[in-house]
Amino acid sequence: MSVSVSNGEDLENKPQIQLEAAVSPAFLQTQDLVVGSGRLAEQQNTVLVQYVGVLGRDGTEFDSSWGRGGQPVSFPLNGVIPGFRNGISGMQEGGRRVISMPPADGYGAQGAPPVIGPNEPLVFVVDLLRVS
Repeated sequence: MSVSVSNGEDLENKPQIQLEAAVSPAFLQTQDLVVGSGRLAEQQNTVLVQYVGVLGRDGTEFDSSWGRGGQPVSFPLNGVIPGFRNGISGMQEGGRRVISMPPADGYGAQGAPPVIGPNEPLVFVVDLLRVS
């Protein structure tokens, strides 16, 4: 994976994602930076997370829960894009994971204008704080 993360093991601070080259995975890829020891996330669960998302073409940050006053967000896994749902499933509470997703697992051919273009691969670093 051509992704590096500073503050990668420091769950108290926002991770900084750097791309060594454009990221364009053919399939969903995950890499655990910190393996949690709590409850396992499954697709039917609601999760509380901190996350940072960048564009796979150039590493431009497009979204971050850390940017909203550092407040984590909660959502049902079955209500988000496939790459988020499938990338977080199998994580344990207390973990931090890099999720690299092809466009089909993100926003696909339509993108999410104006920030995420059509067929844009995405990279997230996700901290799983709670599973319910």
